Amino acid sequence: MGLHFTTALLQDGWAKDVQLTLENGRIAGIKRDVPPLPYDERAGVGLPGVANLHSHAFQRGMAGLTERRGQGRDSFWSWRTLMYRFVEHLTPDDLEAIAAQAYVEMLEAGFTRVGEFHYLHHDQAGRSYDDLGEMATRIASAAGQSGIGLTLLPVFYAHGGFGGAPTGVAQARFLNDPDGYGELIAASRRALAGLDGAVVGIAPHSLRAVTPDELTAILPLADAAPIHIHIAEQVREVADCQAWSGARPVEWLLANAPVDRRWCLVHATHVTRDEMTRMARSGAVAGLCPVTEANLGDGLFPAIAFKGAFGVGSDSNVLISLAEELRLLEYGQRLKRRSRNVMAGSANASTGRRLFDAAVAGGAQALDVEGGLKVGAPADIVSLDPDHPALIARSEDDILDSFIFAGGHGLISGVWRGGARLVTDGVHHRRPEVAARYRRTLERLLAA
Repeated sequence: MGLHFTTALLQDGWAKDVQLTLENGRIAGIKRDVPPLPYDERAGVGLPGVANLHSHAFQRGMAGLTERRGQGRDSFWSWRTLMYRFVEHLTPDDLEAIAAQAYVEMLEAGFTRVGEFHYLHHDQAGRSYDDLGEMATRIASAAGQSGIGLTLLPVFYAHGGFGGAPTGVAQARFLNDPDGYGELIAASRRALAGLDGAVVGIAPHSLRAVTPDELTAILPLADAAPIHIHIAEQVREVADCQAWSGARPVEWLLANAPVDRRWCLVHATHVTRDEMTRMARSGAVAGLCPVTEANLGDGLFPAIAFKGAFGVGSDSNVLISLAEELRLLEYGQRLKRRSRNVMAGSANASTGRRLFDAAVAGGAQALDVEGGLKVGAPADIVSLDPDHPALIARSEDDILDSFIFAGGHGLISGVWRGGARLVTDGVHHRRPEVAARYRRTLERLLAA
């Protein structure tokens, strides 16, 4: 199979009249400056697909339902209470339907793989399903229906606060002990065994939900796979960690865990310059979720000062858009600095190119896959419509600047994952059936 692009962003830069030969879901060959062959599928602008490194798929079903102000000051913690109420009602069928809708939207938005930070393990009473991997199986099924690449990150959650504080009733569906978590990881690997290109990592939820001894006990389960953790997301979390340990969350983690390239530190919003320096030195990826962090009022990661790897994720899925995540990441820094193009890095450099390249590389590292358009890499590809008004007379890096800052995912015409075309003219091939099931599910859940 061949794909021909008028212009494409390859691993080593932009090229014109690019032909990609695809075999077994990977890029087998690349030719530049060649005309399309009769059997080639033709497209305009070719870009590498981007990994969405942090998602809670089920939260797509409550998007837009937490925007009424409460009696006091709203925050992450008041939002979390509403999220727990939504979780109470979800069945395995519901999870599958909502996740499939979210994954269809991710593909339409240019995300070709998702890191599913999956903590909804048990039934409504907190009892294990007969199959420990029941909910993982539903996530895998949703990924299979949509065609998105899946890195599943089953969450270890055991406590309600630092120092092993007890959990509340609302958290019962998330909980495991280390032995049970080991069984859950094994069940999750079985659940994903038939899913092409799937990866299973581990995810200690946060330092407030995992004790030091438990963290030490579960880390060997990862082996060489990814390790993701929420950290330093809220100011209160930082203060509580200091009260418990005398150290800030990122400071404590770097001093007490073998943080390396396998790790993704999700959010890391409230960090010091020294912590950022040490994060970068460790090789860990900063997992940034600008849309959710803004929606929850969490704060702003000081990205301009960070010299390490980073990627983006849609987290709560209140809005699913690769372009919006990257745009808001830059705009947040602009508002903070009262300056423009702060993430570009050097004079005459493209801000969009800097953001996009970082998201491709950081997302791939965090989800344990290869990224970029190069021989041997997965054929995870996004095409933009060169006739869209936002791309008129644009070339090379101006294309990315216009995609991120002037257009958004309305510019996306096609998406291929593992060489299979899943999106045409901006619409996923299975959107109608997936959306119909999602509608039935939400109408029932929200009427309860």
